[in-house]
Amino acid sequence: MTCSAEIQTQGMTTTSSNGSGSHLSANTSSLLAPRVLSVSDGSWVHQQVLLVYGQIGDSSSRPLDGMVTVNHYQGRFPATAWPVSDSYFKALVHLEPGWNRIRLDFTSPKLSSSNTSISPHSSFFNVNYLPLVQQPPLQLAIILGSDSPGTYDVMPDRMQREGNGLELAIKKFRMSAYLWQAFTGEQMNRNGFGRRCFRFEDAWEPGTLSYQDWGTGQFRTQAKVHIIRSKKTVAEIRDLDRAQQYDKGTKKGELFGIAAEAVKDYFKTQPGQKQYVSCLFLDSHWDTKAKTIRGHAALGGGDGDLQLAIFGSQALQSYPSSIEEVWQSFQDCTRTDTAFVANDCNESGSNWEAANIGIGAHLHETGHLFGCPHQESGVMLRDYVTLNRTFVTRESFATRTKAPGQRLVMPDDECRWHRLDTLRFRFHPCFAIPIDDNLSGDGSVQVWTVDSGQGGVIATSKSGIAWVELYPEGDDVCHTWREWPEVDRQYPRQVALTDSELRGMLPKEKRNSRLKVEVYSAGGGKHVVEDFSQLANQKNARVRFPDGRWGYRGSKLGYSQMKGSEPQEVLLESAHIQTKLLLSVRVWHGSNVDGLEFIYEDSTSQMFGKRGGKPSDFTLDTRRGELLMGFSLRAGLWIDGLQILTSLGRKSEWYGNPHGGSGHTLIPPRGYTLGGISGSCGPWIDGFSLIIIR
Repeated sequence: MTCSAEIQTQGMTTTSSNGSGSHLSANTSSLLAPRVLSVSDGSWVHQQVLLVYGQIGDSSSRPLDGMVTVNHYQGRFPATAWPVSDSYFKALVHLEPGWNRIRLDFTSPKLSSSNTSISPHSSFFNVNYLPLVQQPPLQLAIILGSDSPGTYDVMPDRMQREGNGLELAIKKFRMSAYLWQAFTGEQMNRNGFGRRCFRFEDAWEPGTLSYQDWGTGQFRTQAKVHIIRSKKTVAEIRDLDRAQQYDKGTKKGELFGIAAEAVKDYFKTQPGQKQYVSCLFLDSHWDTKAKTIRGHAALGGGDGDLQLAIFGSQALQSYPSSIEEVWQSFQDCTRTDTAFVANDCNESGSNWEAANIGIGAHLHETGHLFGCPHQESGVMLRDYVTLNRTFVTRESFATRTKAPGQRLVMPDDECRWHRLDTLRFRFHPCFAIPIDDNLSGDGSVQVWTVDSGQGGVIATSKSGIAWVELYPEGDDVCHTWREWPEVDRQYPRQVALTDSELRGMLPKEKRNSRLKVEVYSAGGGKHVVEDFSQLANQKNARVRFPDGRWGYRGSKLGYSQMKGSEPQEVLLESAHIQTKLLLSVRVWHGSNVDGLEFIYEDSTSQMFGKRGGKPSDFTLDTRRGELLMGFSLRAGLWIDGLQILTSLGRKSEWYGNPHGGSGHTLIPPRGYTLGGISGSCGPWIDGFSLIIIR
């Protein structure tokens, strides 16, 4: 039985149905009750700190300045106040797992105050927070030299006011990471991908997200910041040759390796356990004589099972250390004094601009950690110089542009992730949400040259093709791409890529250029075609079968670069002689795949590769019409492992090494069958592609 109760709250009447059934309630007597525009009431989100954007009154009302106070149900988190500029506000809302009922109060010195302590301009909104602990987290780590005192660069006035110790550094780094998360979650939603975002590893610790919790002993669940001591001393970390911005430096990339070594030692990562870690070097230091930041490098990328981003602490003093400080930090015009701290890239001339560069550039490197390349715009270019606009509605004077900031900052004026970044995040395991299909399997992409009447080039993927990026010669970032829609939670498993259509998407002056095409799957896979015209040229891919039909070689796995490697090709007799029946496939293998022997009913056989290692036979059920359909492979420089796939859905065991290289599924596209194998063999098979035939 549902029990409804009338709740009198701050002069408003709302109806509650056991909590989760609450609906948006507002003080209908006030037209100035805050309205949240960016989050639908009752939404489900997966991040602890939510960015909201809203309005006071409507567009026809006169613009008002003031403050919006965010109040949490039963005071479970301290109230926070956010500025209203020309009737618009942005706020960060701390959430607890489950249902959150948030009250927003508007006050303004331009409005007559009520005789009571109750705000006459209030509204409610409800949001459900579901933490997703089954997805891999983004780990946060502060790296210290072995002899580090745990301090960072700071200006004297700030030193006197708040200090520069490790405890405060943890608070600032944690808060900056929550800003990354709030920004990214909002960007994903604006791009139509729902409220998905990366998560952090949580810990039950004394709360730091609100400064009102400091020193009270109030424990909360919050992002854990790991403190990692490197084997390197502070002097070694600050070696001028290792400073990325030092022109004469000879060891500029070594800080990445130092961080990777420290992280691996700390987490004791097991093989196959993917870790995502964003690191802050606390011992970075502004060298006033060399005019260089020592102990700093801005780098991000992959190192085997470790995806890593690193950045320095040169701007850490300017970061907010709590939710209450966010808007204040992004409006703090205190000038940067280069006698004490760096003006990074000459774009950090004031505190708020330094916070932009520090928090934003570290987010850029974290984007690399998640697989994002540089883009034509957005965070992965340098648009994070306006990161502040995400969190404030009025901008301060900028020393970078030597101009007053924007009076009213609307969502269209904000920094953003590029569309191609959000596409990568959509299919990244750290961004998965419960309604996603399980894409932990094969996300590999294959491309096939086929008859021009069939499209010329076909791309296939078991997980579906999501988008392609086009790079005409001379372009090092993508300006042109094509997406395919998700229909019934499935992306198309086969798409046609027509040379004329793809070139038609390019600017006229680039349509005749050499064209590189990158094909991306919904399973996180990628296939690069370096020269699309060459791939689309049927003469290069065609092979004539003895019965006169044309077959086509698919994209090759393996590098064909082993010592003594020779090209090999086998046209299966069963594909062009009707009376020839393929009975079994004998796989020669050891720790890799040495050869495939195709054995027929008449006791003849055809060999691809060589007979090495041990033989294993896989027999087809010819009485039921079972046919060889394709292969699953593990491949890198060569073919590590192989599994046979049949038309009846059967799979053989894995032959060779089932864990080497990366996974790929080779099955002919619709309308084609397997006609042969093309590739190369050295000491074992180091090149493998299917020949398909209609």
